[in-house]
Amino acid sequence: MTTRPPPRGGPNGRKPGAGKFSSGKFSPGKFQSDGRARTGPRTSARDAAERAARNRGDDAGTRDPWTAQGTPHAVAAAAAAAAKPKPRPRPAPVARDEAPPPRKAPSRPSARPAAKAQARPAETRPEPLAPPAGPTRREQRAAASATLASGVQTLTVEADEAGMRIDRFLTARFPLLPFTRVQSIVRKGELRVDGKRAKPNDRLEPGMSVRVPPLRLDQPTERPRSAAREQDDAEFIRSLILYEDADMMVLNKPFGLAVQGGSGTVRHVDGLLAALTGPDGQKPRLVHRLDKDTAGCLIIAKTRLAAATLAKSFRSRAARKIYWALTAGVPRVRQGRVSTYLAKDEPTDADARMRVAKHGDEGASHALTYYAMVDQAAQKLSWLSFKPVTGRTHQLRAHAAHIGHPIVGDPKYFSVENWELPGGIQNRLHLLARRIVIPHPRTGRPVDVSAPLPPHMAQSWNLLGFDASRYDPIVEAPES
Repeated sequence: MTTRPPPRGGPNGRKPGAGKFSSGKFSPGKFQSDGRARTGPRTSARDAAERAARNRGDDAGTRDPWTAQGTPHAVAAAAAAAAKPKPRPRPAPVARDEAPPPRKAPSRPSARPAAKAQARPAETRPEPLAPPAGPTRREQRAAASATLASGVQTLTVEADEAGMRIDRFLTARFPLLPFTRVQSIVRKGELRVDGKRAKPNDRLEPGMSVRVPPLRLDQPTERPRSAAREQDDAEFIRSLILYEDADMMVLNKPFGLAVQGGSGTVRHVDGLLAALTGPDGQKPRLVHRLDKDTAGCLIIAKTRLAAATLAKSFRSRAARKIYWALTAGVPRVRQGRVSTYLAKDEPTDADARMRVAKHGDEGASHALTYYAMVDQAAQKLSWLSFKPVTGRTHQLRAHAAHIGHPIVGDPKYFSVENWELPGGIQNRLHLLARRIVIPHPRTGRPVDVSAPLPPHMAQSWNLLGFDASRYDPIVEAPES
């Protein structure tokens, strides 16, 4: 007995094309309800769907792609979405309304790109996120100070910190840490550089690892920041500028203004420079120091890179400095050279008096100064010009006292017996950082800046008849 195949039509068994258009060239019975041409028997499509379901591990009976749950396209998209959490090396193509003929193999890959496109629509792909902006210098310093009390931490020396002293490096990274405390932890060996003990004057190179021990700081009292006060500080600093460009500036530091803070020192140059902090959080930095009562040229770097470059110029003695002083008595040798070793009387005191020491003494460093007498008054006072080759603490003041002609108004080194201060001359330190010549940190060209006499020295020069425009013979002195 021969059985007939099931009717190829709707549920009622009638062909969709049966009717008045059932004959002729155009036969709607050869097309689906959506207008696409049939390409094969429906049984092969069902078999393909069942095989795909079995490959995915689904139940073919509960996932019938031909039910009335949606169109074939929606069913295919739902099947692809269900299969997405279970990626397979070669996912089976989602069956369309009709499967391709068995002998037309090239027609099978055509359904694969369509299924992939439906499985990963373009509008659902996440956009790449922009990289987050890095913290500013101010935020970095605040974070470093905040983590100071958290325990041991390791810092990496950056490229623009090359050549910095270890104590200056810590002071720059931790502004809230007192400088005396920095020296203490270095002296006790609590700080290590690349696993080794370091000295305060050791220099750092990029990439070095600095281990900082756990520290505790008293929480600083929050002082309200007055916009008017900051503006006044900024205007005061700008009034001292002798030279300025994008990388550096030279200030005319007045007498009596400290360069850095200390015990009982509230107002100082380093603190005033905070009023010139830029939008990126970078504050101008000190490159070298002058004594509180020494007036004259003080170099300030505007960037960390400029500070490192200018500091190298001082260490390599590429910077040339000339000082003017009013001294007691008249030296018998009008031009000379002073070469000694200097050491502190109290090594633990940062502002201790310097003494002339011998080679090999503990803490002794070589100091070299050239001097020349520019003018003299009544064989009692001399206008001396100094050119220091080295840069030791109190070097010029100690050397002037060593040759028997201490600087007028010096409270530490003036020790001439039975000497009276001439009338009209103020009892203030008569020492001026008159001139400085240093290579520019970016161009390398020399920057030559001179400072005028401070008011108390200008008064003495006028009283004694000294001409500040007179030729200075120290210019011809050796430089090494």
